[in-house]
Amino acid sequence: MEGIDGGRMAIARDCSIADNPAMAQPQIQYARTSDGVSIAYTTMGDGIPLIYCHDHTIAMEHHWTGSAPANDTVRMLSARMQVTIFDAAGIGASQRDVSDFSLEAQVRTIEAVVAKLAGPQFTLMASATGTASAALYASRHPDRVRNLVCLFPVFPIVRRTGAAIAENWSLDRRRAAGIVFPDGPVSGQRWYSNAMHESLTAEVHAAYRAEFADADLSAIYQRIPVPTLLGVANQGPLRDASLALASVVPDCRVLSLADLGGGAFEAILEFMGVDAPADASPRAATGDVSGTAIILFTDIADSTGLTERMGDAAFRDASRALDAGLRAAIREAGGEAIEGKLLGDGVLATFGSAAQAIDGAQRCLALSAASELGLHIGLHAGDVIREDNNVFGGAVNIASRICGLSAPGEILVSDVVRGMGRSSAGVEFEDRGEHEMKGVGEPVRVYAVVRATDG
Repeated sequence: MEGIDGGRMAIARDCSIADNPAMAQPQIQYARTSDGVSIAYTTMGDGIPLIYCHDHTIAMEHHWTGSAPANDTVRMLSARMQVTIFDAAGIGASQRDVSDFSLEAQVRTIEAVVAKLAGPQFTLMASATGTASAALYASRHPDRVRNLVCLFPVFPIVRRTGAAIAENWSLDRRRAAGIVFPDGPVSGQRWYSNAMHESLTAEVHAAYRAEFADADLSAIYQRIPVPTLLGVANQGPLRDASLALASVVPDCRVLSLADLGGGAFEAILEFMGVDAPADASPRAATGDVSGTAIILFTDIADSTGLTERMGDAAFRDASRALDAGLRAAIREAGGEAIEGKLLGDGVLATFGSAAQAIDGAQRCLALSAASELGLHIGLHAGDVIREDNNVFGGAVNIASRICGLSAPGEILVSDVVRGMGRSSAGVEFEDRGEHEMKGVGEPVRVYAVVRATDG
């Protein structure tokens, strides 16, 4: 594995892709390190101050303009605390023409941002490659750091040169995206790959990887004098390595993070000294269970291969045109495209009836057939929670899984949707059997929409 499981990196791994209007355009400010490097940072929210050293992979702007997992982490923290995030040197809006990526340089970056903030103490939080410099800063500035949170501080990195990564930069980004979104959707993987491409160069990516891979983490962590929480994998070699690291920290708590769901967010807030809301989950923070909805997922088939064949610009233009057509077709069929799901490669929509949803899926399929972009399409029905411009819930996740099962040009529906639509949708269904789905307790039987019935 060449990076962190970003599904774990986010506080809300199983959320569908979200966009928070309150975080649309935070004000970017600048600090300058002791050796003159300009560092971009922004501060959001109110309360106990927190500085977040995120992974050296995507720029901070993608934490409020992009997808879960990154968006949900910052959104949830800034709802309870005053969160400051920044772009490390060479990344995003920070100074790009730099050559020093050492841990010492990374500590100087944190020092520059801290110097701009009011207040004597703050919580320091970091993830993945950001954890080494955060731990080193905490060991040197215990007067400033109230407590330290490191999410996935240990994971294997293959040390590669900038030239080697640059030679296969597109492939490396896709690999990283596959780690962050191991179960899809493809649109989320594409978003992450594009975010990396916009945020940093292959050479900068290689430089930060090398510094983290070469760091003597044990020597750094054993000098941490402040209360520390390590969020670790729930099983496997990564957990063993993290627990070994935790054993050398003088004052350390360990939190197992399967998916950073459940009570993990509340546990992190509690450690930070922040009172968690009754339910800190973004699916229930402000949303209400609104009854049953029929959920449609679409995803462009083989988008990676299409990009290689068509080129980035041509694929982007084609996918944007198809996206606009899909949303219009969904509206015409009586559905609602969820604007909070900014995928680029697909659409999430809800309908009030199975007949409308199947009609909408058929319209989407017709648009796909008229273009050079194939679609995966899946439908499921169940209770959903609506929040802002998004929907959440187990039914949404199952619909996404069904979409992933479908072949290009095929509409798959769950047994629930088939039962609701068999007498009203004017189509026939073909049984495709039961399928185990990650995170779903029982197998789900799916059916393909195969033909329209007479009359």
